[in-house]
Amino acid sequence: MLNSVRTINPSHNQIRTEVVTTYEQLQHAYAIRSICFMEEHGYPARQEFDGNDYQATHFIVYAGDEPIGTQRIRWFRDFAKLERTAFRKAYRNTHVLKASAYFVFDHAARKGYDKIIAHAQPKYARLWRIILGFKNAEGKAPFCFNGHREPYIELVRELTPPDNAISLRTDTAVLYRTEGFWDAPSKFEAAA
Repeated sequence: MLNSVRTINPSHNQIRTEVVTTYEQLQHAYAIRSICFMEEHGYPARQEFDGNDYQATHFIVYAGDEPIGTQRIRWFRDFAKLERTAFRKAYRNTHVLKASAYFVFDHAARKGYDKIIAHAQPKYARLWRIILGFKNAEGKAPFCFNGHREPYIELVRELTPPDNAISLRTDTAVLYRTEGFWDAPSKFEAAA
């Protein structure tokens, strides 16, 4: 069963990933992206913040109450696309990456997706293959972005949707619930 929060484990303190459902959480995600992509890498704001932010599901990673990482997913017919993965320097480690990524994988699988793709520079693509189980997409040439020194490699990871994946058979009440909180009845649902 998908939980709304996945905790790494007690030895990693209070690090957790959440689906962004509030304006404050979205601002935290934007702050992380500003720090990591604009400040550290010098990417322009108009490239980092695009119209896709309004069509995506965002995720925020916290250490206690402090935002430390973010990811977003865009949804396509046959796959989900993982984008804008960023973690503050002090929290860049495999434990945080894996916990956050697996939360996102579980979320996409619960929505019924069996594939998730990502694009990464070669050094990060290698990490994603080793740590997260991605494979290079077959027949896809690396893609170059303006202002980036290296081309991006397309990666694919297979997912296994659970038996309770959201589908046409899903109870109607579930379809009205907040993204990622499908197992929690809302206060607006009428008692049967």
